[in-house]
Amino acid sequence: MDTARAAWQPPAIWRAAQLLARAVVAPLARLEVSGEIPEALRRGPLILAANHISPFDPIVLTAACQVRKVAPRIMATGGLFRAPVIGALMRRAGHIRVDRGTAAVGRALDDAAAAVAAGSVVLVYPEGRIGLDPGMWPERGKTGAARLAFACGAPVIPVAQWGSHEVVPYRTPKGLPRGLIQALLRRPVIRVHFGTPVDLAGLTPETPGAARRATDRIIDAITDALVPLRRDEPERPRHVDPGRPTDTSRSHRRRPPA
Repeated sequence: MDTARAAWQPPAIWRAAQLLARAVVAPLARLEVSGEIPEALRRGPLILAANHISPFDPIVLTAACQVRKVAPRIMATGGLFRAPVIGALMRRAGHIRVDRGTAAVGRALDDAAAAVAAGSVVLVYPEGRIGLDPGMWPERGKTGAARLAFACGAPVIPVAQWGSHEVVPYRTPKGLPRGLIQALLRRPVIRVHFGTPVDLAGLTPETPGAARRATDRIIDAITDALVPLRRDEPERPRHVDPGRPTDTSRSHRRRPPA
């Protein structure tokens, strides 16, 4: 396919939403964005794979991507698309619906593969949920991001973020007013880092266990990118959200050297 001619163009409503996201983040936190996305990849085809630590993540990543002049289509839970106003905006902005736990969940991967093949940048959360690792390190991922990479052959850039959990609590809307007031007073630092493309060399869809191995490489790359963002919090986060449960059943064992 000639992706240069068929490339998807972000609608004006999504570009405006990215600017709005920066305006929302600014009074609540100090956003620091590091790492670069090569100019040749900013319009796609490209997959961004990010860790997921807070309900505030989509707004933070939307703002960080605007800083790096990229407008990704986000794979988001179907609940957002069912909301009366937000759902219509999500559809108009070109985001991709994921109906987890239903027979239609496979359609999201097909839709994402078609979007990337058409020249889009697609943002995915390989963990498939807000991570519940006790140390808030990336969990063992689902294989969707790897299968998407295999399906379209696009590069995967790991995106690590840290700090959004200090703004919006896990059980939002419960505790949200208090969390926002504290953030307005403290303005915690939120760091986002765009890493280098994940090395998936030697893996193909035909390789036994390839999706699992590729997923582990993606999660490892996100973990590596996260280490310098939380160098003074190497084991457990300083900020503890009492409403956040923990679950060690999906812990990813890798801990890269500091």
